[in-house]
Amino acid sequence: MSRLVDRWGRTGFAAVTSLIWALPLAAWAGSADLSPIDKTPYPWVALAIGLLMLLVWLVILTRLGKVQVRPRRRRFEPAQMSSPEKRWTLATLAFVTGLIAWLNAAATVDWAPLFAAVGAGKVGPTVLAVALLVFLFAMLAGAWASWRKAGAAYRRRS
Repeated sequence: MSRLVDRWGRTGFAAVTSLIWALPLAAWAGSADLSPIDKTPYPWVALAIGLLMLLVWLVILTRLGKVQVRPRRRRFEPAQMSSPEKRWTLATLAFVTGLIAWLNAAATVDWAPLFAAVGAGKVGPTVLAVALLVFLFAMLAGAWASWRKAGAAYRRRS
């Protein structure tokens, strides 16, 4: 743990290790709406694992302040970041969150009715499909552009 904290910094370590609870909870959220259809217990197993791992993560975080970290420049340490770097990193996180939300929705929705309606030439579903594609491309372009700006701000800081 000490080596990883020293390598990534406290903030980076906390962010990376948050995946131990975030992934099971994402699996639960993505499958819970399907469970009433197929009546499986799997979403609740994922929820239990996610909540247990959240507790483990919180215990890890309480110990994080005691780990000695060599002072050096780190990319994602908020205390070291310049104001533009914080702003562009936050924008990147917002766009990536929107992209993940779109992908989560896309994975849990039955697209057949929308495709059938668009194929039949109905205006409302076609506008919805176009809006969904515009949102997807906006999230991709926003994440890419803000990541580049955050990288440039980091290079200016270093």
